[in-house]
Amino acid sequence: MTDIILNGACGKMGRAIGEASASYGARIVAGVDRFMGNCTFPLYNKLENVTEVADVLVDFTVHTATPELIAYAKRTGTPMVIATTGHTKEEMEALKELSKEVAIFHSGNMSVGINLLISLCKSVAASMGDKADIEIIEKHHNQKLDAPSGTALMIANAIREAHPEETEIIYDRTARRSARPKHEIGISAIRGGNIVGEHEVMFCMGNEIVTIKHSAIGRALFAEGALRAAEFMKGKTSGFYSMEDLLKEAVEKPTANV
Repeated sequence: MTDIILNGACGKMGRAIGEASASYGARIVAGVDRFMGNCTFPLYNKLENVTEVADVLVDFTVHTATPELIAYAKRTGTPMVIATTGHTKEEMEALKELSKEVAIFHSGNMSVGINLLISLCKSVAASMGDKADIEIIEKHHNQKLDAPSGTALMIANAIREAHPEETEIIYDRTARRSARPKHEIGISAIRGGNIVGEHEVMFCMGNEIVTIKHSAIGRALFAEGALRAAEFMKGKTSGFYSMEDLLKEAVEKPTANV
């Protein structure tokens, strides 16, 4: 059993994690949310007020909560799964610095399928070199705060690692009146309705287009990934971990719950 403190307990993802927790051998021992709701576990409006002890804290709030999370981790030493996106460079650096003392798991997307997509994109980018124009299209619901999505940035950065030439990520072409240069990765963000999450990567060449796409059908997908990450982080003392580490362990230990 993995005991979890759930930060953002009353949000859509928080509720999804609460509903799925028992199926993954986890128990929510306390929740935190500034908007108080009805829960089957103790609920607090501030993380600093939590008195329960847990194996892992799972965060599905906003990136501006980073200072509060760091303070809690330093005080309690609780491993953390950060599933929030939109962090600034300074916030990510602060989390990585914290990981020298406390175990931190961060992923812009908790989906196993998305991480498989990223792996495939790296392979395609390495094979095609500079022969393809690369475009990423991401779609989310109209309540999502950050754009582009953390997942789109994960994909773009993975492609940059595999690409043999210097690349630039472009979000807006409205001020430019010129042909598309090589070594550019374009990202387009669409916000509408109740779209859970779609990411499409296009490798456009002269006479053919290779497209790799992932669609999230429901939020339970991300809740399941977060609970797997929580189990993975139980007992970890320090280090900065990602979904890649979780999947690697699953390959090395086939009985792991992935």
